[in-house]
Amino acid sequence: MPHDTVAPSDGTPSDGITAATPAVPDVVARWRRRWWDPAAPAPGGDDLLSLLARAEYGHGTDRRGARALAPEDHRTAQLRRAARAGEPHDPLTLVTAARGGPMLRGALAEAWAVTVAAGHRGRASAALRSRLLRPVAAVEAACLLDLAEAHGLLPLTAPECAARARSGDRWERHAAVRYLSGVPGGSEVLPTRPSASDPYESLLLSAAWERARPGAPPGAAFRWAVRDLPARPAAGLVAAQSMTAGRLGEPGVGLSGGMSVLVAGLGDAMAATRRVSRVLTVVLADPARLRRGHPLVERIGSGHWVLGVPVPDGGPVDPATALRLRPAVAWWASRLLGLPGAAPDVVHARFSDDCSLAVADAARRCGSRFVFTATPDPHRTMAERHRGVPRTSRSEPAAALRLDLHRIFVGDRLVARSDLLVTIPGRAGADDLSAHFPQLRATAGTRRTASPPEGIPPFTPRAGDERIAAALMDRLFRDGAGPDSIDTAARDARLFLSVGRLHPVKQQDRLVEAWLEADLHRSTTMLLVGGSAAGAATPVEEEMRARIAELLSGHPEARRRVALWPALPNREVRILERALASGERTGRTLYVCPSAKEEFGLAVLEAMDSGLPAAGPLRGGVPHYVRDGSNGFLLPTDSVPALAERLALLAGLPDGELARVAAAGRRSVAARFSSSAMAQSLAAEYHRLTASAPRRRQSS
Repeated sequence: MPHDTVAPSDGTPSDGITAATPAVPDVVARWRRRWWDPAAPAPGGDDLLSLLARAEYGHGTDRRGARALAPEDHRTAQLRRAARAGEPHDPLTLVTAARGGPMLRGALAEAWAVTVAAGHRGRASAALRSRLLRPVAAVEAACLLDLAEAHGLLPLTAPECAARARSGDRWERHAAVRYLSGVPGGSEVLPTRPSASDPYESLLLSAAWERARPGAPPGAAFRWAVRDLPARPAAGLVAAQSMTAGRLGEPGVGLSGGMSVLVAGLGDAMAATRRVSRVLTVVLADPARLRRGHPLVERIGSGHWVLGVPVPDGGPVDPATALRLRPAVAWWASRLLGLPGAAPDVVHARFSDDCSLAVADAARRCGSRFVFTATPDPHRTMAERHRGVPRTSRSEPAAALRLDLHRIFVGDRLVARSDLLVTIPGRAGADDLSAHFPQLRATAGTRRTASPPEGIPPFTPRAGDERIAAALMDRLFRDGAGPDSIDTAARDARLFLSVGRLHPVKQQDRLVEAWLEADLHRSTTMLLVGGSAAGAATPVEEEMRARIAELLSGHPEARRRVALWPALPNREVRILERALASGERTGRTLYVCPSAKEEFGLAVLEAMDSGLPAAGPLRGGVPHYVRDGSNGFLLPTDSVPALAERLALLAGLPDGELARVAAAGRRSVAARFSSSAMAQSLAAEYHRLTASAPRRRQSS
């Protein structure tokens, strides 16, 4: 086995690992390079991906294919180009885009911000007024009011907007309430109670009243919801970090992955550093807790507080639904970060979606410095996932393609707004990132960047861990009769363990398929941990479970050798991994991460820390710390045959070899990847940033 191989940033295999498929030309990366370097060659192609990329990034005749696109696609590309180039537009022309779909309105918001910042506030306000005084659709009116509120424009007087605050459309109604909260005389027309029994709207009205007329009785509910946050510390930085994809305390459920573990542990560790006195973690408030009247502010550690941003819908928030939520999230985040006990010096976002843009909006309004962790997601997989979609398609794949292009645009806007850009340490470092963010090459030497080490919190044993471990092992090897247990007779077989949210990018279905193709179900077992509990699964999780069940249905003899568990609390996962690593209750266990890519792979680090030999994907950040055959293993996860071949090889390794690799992996984590080291490094970067650029005056 090779002992020091590293995969190149384009996914080409490292020595000793054979690629399953040839590289796919990355048309998006090539068009993006051409945007920042017009001398670069223009890619060809006439599928939808090529046409959309050409319309957004092409120069001059490069955009000739725009005629083949729907008008909304063409207009969206135009506004993204304008925002990316920093070109102001005529406000009267811009506002007509408010009648479009969510992605067009998202491009409008950024082009509008550029135009207002260029000094066209008066013209912008007049353009909004000219549209809002007409009878326009509710969705358009909401968008226009949000454009005004976000930049402190006052196109309507309070009486002129009063009727919209009582609209039958909740989006228009909520936008009007947010707008009126910042308008002179707004409290005179603000409703005092919701139009229906709606805990979200009740809290929105209370927060709006508190902003419009601090101390007025209707604001009491909001004051109660934030009452526990004490005054801002007299010394030390206040740092805010956001985690708006998934829920903080539920790793492996829905969109909650390793980020929830990272943010929770990092917040505690950073608050313990000398430079930072308070950490505020901004999350989306759990709708169930909101209905039960729980506060929006909660202390979860010494110096570490969670600020819950309410959202109007109870469903899961993902990059698609976040498109519509951005104005509301930005308004709420501004209210919470603007609290006397908050006023952060630095606000740090880590995910390219509209909720992160909302957090960036709030940072601007609160005068805070903005930090963004940039990763090439979804950039790396665009060509593989979306090539060949017909240009006229309005199918689900076409919608997914448009959403990913929107997320790439969002990533560019977050990079452009950042006062400090954080990159995840990787195999090729900045070169790997700049292949997908060509603007980084253009600004090399002028942009403040940092690459602090990633890390995980230490595992601290507690009384009762042994009892929990025993219960988990009994659950795993019960009888194999159901989908959540393995036949007791197979207890001594080699076990493959995989932990992560149940999602196509994590590829648990591909892992099962490869395991079956390699005929490993006859000699090994498998445990998959991730996803919501029964009855609470998202459509994506249900689809993944159905796919795995379909695969197993063709191999009934394998059914008793696979267990599927919903997500466990992080501490229980780490207890389980340590129990399996000991080898006292089962055969040698291998941890396997079959993801298409991992930007870093915190779950892989946790497995290594537990003493398990761990294998992760070639693509992404795992090869930064895994040396194949030395302290872990690398997997070609781009095809089933290649993964099957690799799994068979790992399954055949002697126990002694696996023990040697596991021990080396554990040493690697201990030496380089602690959350305390990450916290110290980030705190130092925050200090340098704020020392050279202190907090700005709050703008709204």
